[in-house]
Amino acid sequence: MPNPVQDLSQFRLPPEGRGRPRWIVQLWWIVQSVLFSPSPQFMFGWRRWLLRCFGAKIGHQVLIRSSAKILYPWNLTIGDWSWIGDDVVLYSAGQITLGSHVVISQRGYLCAGTHDLTRPDFQAVYLSIIVEDEAWLTTDVFVAPGVNIGRGAVVGARSSVFSDLPAMMVSHGTPAMPKRHRLEHT
Repeated sequence: MPNPVQDLSQFRLPPEGRGRPRWIVQLWWIVQSVLFSPSPQFMFGWRRWLLRCFGAKIGHQVLIRSSAKILYPWNLTIGDWSWIGDDVVLYSAGQITLGSHVVISQRGYLCAGTHDLTRPDFQAVYLSIIVEDEAWLTTDVFVAPGVNIGRGAVVGARSSVFSDLPAMMVSHGTPAMPKRHRLEHT
């Protein structure tokens, strides 16, 4: 039999792993299921507090919907007055940094982790995502590991972002590409 391209029996989390002991990871997942997710929509302060208890850096008056899912809060930073919509997934295997006045609309998926497809052991790779101040990711946007979205950028519905996007541009598509300046009327 030829050498395997992918042998998952060899997979191991890297030494930095999840960034916290396994029991803390499990405790967060329980807290998210039992205390965060069922909380009424208006309890934004409660959800901010829970995230901060687990190491997230959450700014002033951030609004996070109860249906949002955060993998590891200790890898999450959100600036002041930002909004995280319904069913957003912040897959924070790596660091996710959202600036101030950022909107991540419903069903957005920010994925800060992947695997090295060239290695048979399928090694985990963590790459940070940065969404700068005043950016808006509209509904159902996917952001890949290692991407930087510039200040004031807008990403159109159902777009997939695989590379950096410039400031103040409206981008859309798969892959998302800049189409026009944000303040330019169509």
